[in-house]
Amino acid sequence: MAASVLCCLWCCRDGGTGHIPLKEMPAVQLDTQHMGIWGIGVATQKVNLNQIPLGRDVHSLVMRNDGALYHNNEEKNRLPANSLPQEGDVVGITYDHVELNVYLNGKNMHCPASGIRGTVYPVVYVDDSAILDCQFSEFYHTPPPGFEKILFEQQIF
Repeated sequence: MAASVLCCLWCCRDGGTGHIPLKEMPAVQLDTQHMGIWGIGVATQKVNLNQIPLGRDVHSLVMRNDGALYHNNEEKNRLPANSLPQEGDVVGITYDHVELNVYLNGKNMHCPASGIRGTVYPVVYVDDSAILDCQFSEFYHTPPPGFEKILFEQQIF
């Protein structure tokens, strides 16, 4: 079965990374409807979207479905063994331009990961019949202080 790489921003026309760089401190939540192979995180425009799972190079920092956070093919951190996402769980991430943090059903998992450099974009991928519902506003759980939905820059005349 072919992998699908999906943009985390509804404004994208094709699969891939979002085309709006993250300039604020965003939060993203996803609802795991059907488990399979999936990942969520941030990536630069140079990421190879044909190499699933992401996190294999310097251009992506993602949490994979097994609870491991990867960057440059190195496991940077991992969710506690008793806290792996199950069907119906809500996984949240925050990114403050240094650390990617993971939340499970609104609870901070205290397993930050870092290392990616440059302008990054949100990214989600699925494979093996995984089904995820992504929320970029109107979250299931309130984001931590200082984080909010992804905002688009607008020029005001």
